[in-house]
Amino acid sequence: MEGFAVFRTPQTMIYGRQSFEKVGEEAAALRGKKALVISDQVMEGIGYVRQCCQYLEDSGVEHAIYLGVASEPTDQYVSESLEVFKKESCDLIISLGGGSCIDTAKAIAVLATNGGYIGEYMGGRKVADYAPIPHISIPTTAGTGSEATDVTVITNTTDDVKMMIKQPAFMPLVAIVDPLLSVSSPPHITAATGVDALSHAIEAYLSKRSHPMTDMMALSAMKWIVENIEIAYNDGENIDAREAMSLGALQAGIAFSNASVCLVHGMSRPIGALFHVPHGYSNAMLLPAVLEFSKEACIERLADLGRIFHDKNESLSNGEAAEVAVRSVKALCLTLNIPNLKQWGIDEGAFNQAVQKMTKDAIASGSPANNPRVPSEQELAELYHTCYQYQFATEERVQ
Repeated sequence: MEGFAVFRTPQTMIYGRQSFEKVGEEAAALRGKKALVISDQVMEGIGYVRQCCQYLEDSGVEHAIYLGVASEPTDQYVSESLEVFKKESCDLIISLGGGSCIDTAKAIAVLATNGGYIGEYMGGRKVADYAPIPHISIPTTAGTGSEATDVTVITNTTDDVKMMIKQPAFMPLVAIVDPLLSVSSPPHITAATGVDALSHAIEAYLSKRSHPMTDMMALSAMKWIVENIEIAYNDGENIDAREAMSLGALQAGIAFSNASVCLVHGMSRPIGALFHVPHGYSNAMLLPAVLEFSKEACIERLADLGRIFHDKNESLSNGEAAEVAVRSVKALCLTLNIPNLKQWGIDEGAFNQAVQKMTKDAIASGSPANNPRVPSEQELAELYHTCYQYQFATEERVQ
């Protein structure tokens, strides 16, 4: 590693079973008088929103609620929730849900004190000069890791571009990661968010901007996820597996926030913006093909992943272990019933017509430049076409 590295995390991270119960205490410690709880209708129906509000009330903190997050976060959700924040005179933000709720809350925390349109912060054109509103993030899936990153991804609804915005001000002040909340995730969500977390860990490890601190988190995250994702998928009530997945997703989020993501995420965001594929699914759909494309440029690092999948086979060369890594990720996606883009229902004609825009938007995001093998514009377009009808491997994992 040349020069120095920067490593940022939330000020406080509380994780483990029953940690959700600490939200009221943490809110009071931040001297919050009234919190805006940003969540969605699913969390309301399950009862998590009411539970959160009760914990706040028990600690003497008032609350208002915004439940308008209904899909991937958009600038419209940001505008609506910011209006509620101001109208209710809130001084604290709590996000409860998946990455969409957390990313929306991040945007509000910054805009409430710094003003402007969220898109102005993309690419550092506008910098948050003032401290954001204190934000307590509580994920209910083991996937995005957004509770521990200084990144928010918001869709510009005017031009259908997912804006990846990264500044220290977007980092939540407190992250509360309670695996019991993820028990509510059905198998298909467990699968998509789990492979999303795995892609975060893999890309952080392969990134040209990785460093020893991020490597440590990424390797640990990969091990937690690889060893537990199928268990959590097949038995959602297995709390040990849920806890391991939550910890893996948290570590993966810390890793990629500090090392950056690569080609998978660069390609994923335009698919989400144009075809409204949830972020976890689009990453999972792309991961195996991108690993195949990148393999020759990162043999040694992919070999480390291969040995996590097959830690009992010590005789593999680096080349063999790297191939095992790619084959194992493909087999995992097959086992978890991850669809390709065609199977998801995206019209082939519409997809082909959008490839040029998606390619340009992916390159403009900057993420592909962190990949071990950086694609040309033509290679990236070809990779999109490959992914459309991509067939996940059917071969058994190496024993």
